[in-house]
Amino acid sequence: MEAVDLIVKKRSGQALNPEELEFLIKSYVAGTIPDYQVAAWAMAVFFQGMSPEETAALTTIMIESGSVVDLSGIPGPFVDKHSTGGVGDKTSLILAPLVASLGIRDPMMSGRALGHTGGTLDKLESIPGYRTSLSVNEFRDLIAHDGFAMTGQTADLVPADRLLYKLRDVTGTVESIPLITASILSKKKAEGTDALVLDVKYGSGAFMQKIEDAEALARSLVSTGTALKMKICALLTDMDEPLGAMTGNFLEMEEAFDCLEGNGPEDLMDISLELAARMLMLAQKAENPAVGREMCEKVLATGKPRELFLQNIDHQGGDARRFLEMLRTFRSPVSETIHAEKSGFIARIDAGKVGRAGIALGIGRAVLEDEVYAAAGVQFHRKRGNPVQAGDPVMTVWARDESGLRSVLPLLKSAVEYSDAEPPSRVMVLKAISGLNFA
Repeated sequence: MEAVDLIVKKRSGQALNPEELEFLIKSYVAGTIPDYQVAAWAMAVFFQGMSPEETAALTTIMIESGSVVDLSGIPGPFVDKHSTGGVGDKTSLILAPLVASLGIRDPMMSGRALGHTGGTLDKLESIPGYRTSLSVNEFRDLIAHDGFAMTGQTADLVPADRLLYKLRDVTGTVESIPLITASILSKKKAEGTDALVLDVKYGSGAFMQKIEDAEALARSLVSTGTALKMKICALLTDMDEPLGAMTGNFLEMEEAFDCLEGNGPEDLMDISLELAARMLMLAQKAENPAVGREMCEKVLATGKPRELFLQNIDHQGGDARRFLEMLRTFRSPVSETIHAEKSGFIARIDAGKVGRAGIALGIGRAVLEDEVYAAAGVQFHRKRGNPVQAGDPVMTVWARDESGLRSVLPLLKSAVEYSDAEPPSRVMVLKAISGLNFA
């Protein structure tokens, strides 16, 4: 079997069989097929796509390229959530303690910020001492004890995905739906999850900006997950505007904690409860979304998710007391408030522009090697539908340094759109897509 023959086969629009895919991926991980041939195959996939069976086979082979977390001996169910990312998206921080307080175990392996998409690990590490590099045994122990753990991908977990992603990032093939599908699901299966809720976002601040592209990705993820015998569903959710009132690493930790106290912004609370309700349904603890939401609202009122969150901080090396002391005070000294340019209503705040500004502020990264700045961020005092008078504060911006702040102020000001009439209310969840193994 020769790699060039497989490249030509895929280039001509034919599906590779499991044996051919296994040869390609295993040889690449072993270093016997060069980058340029795998890059050519990835480009052929980008243009020709993959059949559902081919995508499922690729995902399975990627899982088998490394070790798999063994959660046997710990009572389930094991349910996780994955988001395609966006500006102000901190739902993972809310969902893990929330569903754990209702008897679900969430083995959550997360990533870092790249571009304007916020990274859960960077947010967690804004808490002094918090450890996101757990051994498999530590990961297992925390899931057994707390009901959840939050860590990064271990070195021997799905090595094929790490290699392929780096290659896709520099060859213009990141947006390939089959390759995205295999990347997401291989990691989630390898972490030990039985069921998965997907938050697939669309809009200016999302990876997939067009609704039709986001839906195509959601359907690919659900169909492939179903083929892998996962319980799986996806929600198409709005990322045309930032989620919540805060974006920034510590600021988002703070806002997640507000949500666990039942005091979060309406849009963030709404989407978090919708996602949690689906997690409960996959775990067969709720018969429909309304029942799931009610269960979540009741347990939030008890304070149990809040206490699990603080307990997890201590168990992963942080200091919960110090975290509480930092609330409302941990901010960069370099800041400026942007005021309304006219009277009327806030019609929209462009998430894409806010996200791009975040890189210069120190929230995100241009490349993975960049360091983020925990105290940088943006707080929105007004959002879509809020009335304003000219001169009212719209957002406060905290930056890593003065030059970064000055460079983004025009972009952030242009992100705010005004209208004379009140705009229609924002619809957070456009559609739910369920697999055959949903319940």
